[in-house]
Amino acid sequence: MRWETRELTGTDPGALLPLAGLVRSTQTPEFAGVTFHEVLCKSALNRVPAASSMPFSWTINPTRGCLHRCTYCFARRTHEYLDLDAGRDFDTQIIVKTNVVDVLRTELARPSWAREHVALGTNSDPYMRAEGRYRLMPGIITALAESGTPFSILTKGPLLKRDLPLLVEAARTVPVSVAVSLALLDPELQHRVEPGTPTPAARLDLIRSVADAGLECSVLAMPILPWLTDSEAQLDALYAALADAGAADVTTGALHLRPGAREWFLAWLGREYPELVPQYRRLYGRGSYATADYRSWLGERSGRARRRHGFDKRPSRRWAHRPEATMPPPEAAEPAQPALF
Repeated sequence: MRWETRELTGTDPGALLPLAGLVRSTQTPEFAGVTFHEVLCKSALNRVPAASSMPFSWTINPTRGCLHRCTYCFARRTHEYLDLDAGRDFDTQIIVKTNVVDVLRTELARPSWAREHVALGTNSDPYMRAEGRYRLMPGIITALAESGTPFSILTKGPLLKRDLPLLVEAARTVPVSVAVSLALLDPELQHRVEPGTPTPAARLDLIRSVADAGLECSVLAMPILPWLTDSEAQLDALYAALADAGAADVTTGALHLRPGAREWFLAWLGREYPELVPQYRRLYGRGSYATADYRSWLGERSGRARRRHGFDKRPSRRWAHRPEATMPPPEAAEPAQPALF
């Protein structure tokens, strides 16, 4: 059964899941094993809690769950709020807010909207493959730009190239920031640890395309995986490739193991690299973060690679900050890991 062309106007009383606003659940051969739950959302803009260290105040998440299947994904636990699990359900039960553009336009038109910076790509990737079917991002970009709202996009998806003309046009009227997530170059390891993501080569090509279009493209080289992607040679090769692709800035950070992601990642590590499990348990203990000594060591090592490849001579390009926010240099920071990871 292929995608149906159907106007979504109401909720389905016989829906498979008790999701607010659920219109239908659908599957298609193009996405084997995945169910898309199409919902009518009541809001598009999400306020970031004031206590958060994120450098933005608002987010938009057109979807929940993610087809990238990253074993370490920070956002996995958010699926539990929907009575779904943080593991396989996060990878295969995808919530799509089909009316998000219309709702967003209504919210942006309110007199109270202060045109604060909005971030996309904080819970799931707005350019995962399903965006090719739902095409939500062109409307979102246009609505933000027409309302005078600055925004940023974080993605692993080369599908963003489709919307480069829209982004270039938007950047003429509002600040636009594009960031690509790429923390490893080994395609075999990439396929193991984040099996649904585009290849490193495809993401390097995306960085080049963004830069060639005249937009600055930052890179979030996160997460760096202890004993898997943190060697001097690996970090040097990563920074060299990013510099060659035209990245404007790079932010490096160690793996976080928050609840939800922790259980899923450690189970994966036990299958793929069982000899590393005791070392990870010592490094992370019962917490979410690697030890301060490791983070400092990684900061120094990535800082050397950063300087070798000229990123220290480039102005830092980050998402718009709240006025009171202050951030240490990228290689020394304890980054607040974006939810995409």
